[in-house]
Amino acid sequence: MPSSVIRGWDYDEAGHALDILFVSGKRYRYHDVPERVAAGMRKALSKGSYFNRRIRDHFAFTQL
Repeated sequence: MPSSVIRGWDYDEAGHALDILFVSGKRYRYHDVPERVAAGMRKALSKGSYFNRRIRDHFAFTQL
């Protein structure tokens, strides 16, 4: 299902890094994200809601 907040995302299993591209055009890398959290993102019907509940404010990040 398309998200009104998240345009795309990619998970690096080896580095445990989750890159998220927002519809605003801003891109962030979330660090030390466990594979189970990335798997939850993959399965979530609402990527934006999942991001808000399980990723935002839970992991350190850098803007790319």
